[in-house]
Parts: sequence; structure tokens; C-alpha cells
Amino acid sequence: MQKTIAISSFKGGTAKTSTTLHLGAALAKYHKKKVLLIDFDAQANLTTGLGFDPDENDSMAPVLQGTKELKEVIKKTCIANLDLVPADTWLERVEVTGSLAADRYSHERLRDVLGPTHYDFIIIDTPPSLCWLTESALIAAKLSLVCATPEFYSIKGLERLSQFMESIGQRHPLHILGVVLSFWNLRGKSNHAFLDVIEKTFPQKLFKAKIRRDISISEASIFGKPVFETAPTCRAAEDYLAFTKEILKRL
Repeated sequence: MQKTIAISSFKGGTAKTSTTLHLGAALAKYHKKKVLLIDFDAQANLTTGLGFDPDENDSMAPVLQGTKELKEVIKKTCIANLDLVPADTWLERVEVTGSLAADRYSHERLRDVLGPTHYDFIIIDTPPSLCWLTESALIAAKLSLVCATPEFYSIKGLERLSQFMESIGQRHPLHILGVVLSFWNLRGKSNHAFLDVIEKTFPQKLFKAKIRRDISISEASIFGKPVFETAPTCRAAEDYLAFTKEILKRL
């Protein structure tokens, strides 16, 4: 049965895109799942992180507008069983253009477009803001994964994100799978304070696996590949594999 997960965060710099990319790559490469990644952020970092040029490929925008079909915008990646719908700058204003502008239920369009597919997992990378795109992704997904870093603004943003998800959850089914921490430093001075805030905001949702800071991640993105292809034994690769196993267990 297809599982659709929206990866969200209220601020940038929480490794949201890297988490989307590496969760998808780990599911495809090590767990033999068929995975579709959707770059739903106009910054298109997931698209470039997989070696595609956002200016040369269609995004989900024409599909939402009804001028193309989903299968027409899907790209194969360097990993077997891992496909991508790229992003472009059109996504930023998609809801105020064309057929979406007059549709009061436009934020349900992505859910309808995705429907049943032949993928085991669809993972959506959302913008780092509480906008139309993020709302559409959460409604389509029904499952959400929250990204955070152990620093003040990231943790403060969790409270806003929690309220946003709660309001969507009152109208549409939405289950929070958990909170994943990136840029983790075991010796961080304020670790306990941050962990307490996460526990208070999303009780019992924090994943045991935490993603440690690792230069290999930025190096991999230069090559347009997941870290499993460029530095498979680095600590971030190890952490993402542990995190993926934990996700499968929760599901």
C-alpha cells in the first residue's frame, strides 16, 4: 500500500531536503522500495541535489494546472527505483495562476493528482514556510515528518508548525510520524533544553537516530548524488540508514 510522507520544517537550514533525498535513496537502494520524490519547493534544492537543472525540467506546476499528466514530469535518478518530480520557480505562484486561482479547494489538487500510483513511497519536500504548497503537501500526504536542528530558531519554529498541522488535522487526516534532528553534536551544551522543547511540542515523537554534522553531505550534493553513492561509509550515511530503519518500524 502506497505511503505518502510530507517532510516539513518552519525554517530553512534544518536539512529538510537532505532528509528527503536520503530517506528516499535509502528506501530504494537498501530496502528495494519503489520511491517517488517530489520537489515541492521553488528553491529546487532537491532537484539540483539529484543532478537535475530546474530550468530545464517541468515541475508539478503544469500537473496541478491540468495541462500535463504526472507521468510526463517524472524523471529517473541515478538510483534504481528512485524517481523524481523536479521543482521550478513557477511553483512559487502556482496557486494564483491558471485554473488553480479560481478553485477554492485548490489545496486538495495535489492529493487528487497523486491518487493511487505504482510507488511504495511518495516523499514530498515542502518549502520552509507555512504556505499553500506546504498545506497542499500535508493534505496529500496524511503522514508528516518534521525536521529540526538543535538551535533556538529551529526549535521555536516547531511550535508554529505544530499549530499549523493541528489546524490541518482538524479538516483532513494527518498523522505526525516523528521529529528528526540534524546537525547533531553529542556534546552540545543546550541539548537537554532542546530535547525538552521537542518532547513538549511533539510528545514521544523524537526519533532515536539523529543525523550528525558531516561535510560529506555537501560534497555529495556537488556531484548531484546521495551520500550513499559518494561516501557510503561516512557517519551521515550511517545515521540516515539507522533513521530509515526506524521510520519503517514506526510504519
